[in-house]
Amino acid sequence: MRALRIAIGLIAAALAAGTAAADSIEDKAAVCGACHGENGKPASPEIPIIWGQTEGYIYIELRDFKSGARKNDLMAGIMATLEKDDILALASYFSQKPWTNLGQPSADAASTKEAQIVSGSAQCEGCHLAGYLGESVTPRLAGQSETYLLKQMQAFRAKERTNNAWMVDLLKTYSDQDMVALAKYLAGL
Repeated sequence: MRALRIAIGLIAAALAAGTAAADSIEDKAAVCGACHGENGKPASPEIPIIWGQTEGYIYIELRDFKSGARKNDLMAGIMATLEKDDILALASYFSQKPWTNLGQPSADAASTKEAQIVSGSAQCEGCHLAGYLGESVTPRLAGQSETYLLKQMQAFRAKERTNNAWMVDLLKTYSDQDMVALAKYLAGL
């Protein structure tokens, strides 16, 4: 894992230097492809799918990485080279790509039942919509990497990710078992 972070860091640093000179949106998006995948499949399960994600959500997250409201050293370095127009264009570009199917298995019956109880009590579909497909500024969760989903839920609960106060408050009420079940369930949709 440490080697992957170092490798990604070196790639990101090299690519970030070239981002400022990139002319087209395709050139700028190619920088993202180093980690998020040239064909939409991320290089690691800890990296989110951005192909087909909602445009508003991509914009907000990129904006938050740029401002420091969401912390990630790799993303902060890349975002430092981009302006608002670039961020808007990247959000539009990736939202128009087809969602990437990672081929994750459906959750087992016990995990499904627990996830449905947890998500029902929190009314998760009220924001993430039926099927967890998201819309506008709300992210799609269905089919996202199980590893990424669990990591982000844990980060919200631990207040390591604080760019959405509602999620911080909600996830601090979830147990480890709740989050594992929910990540399995959402990944398998």
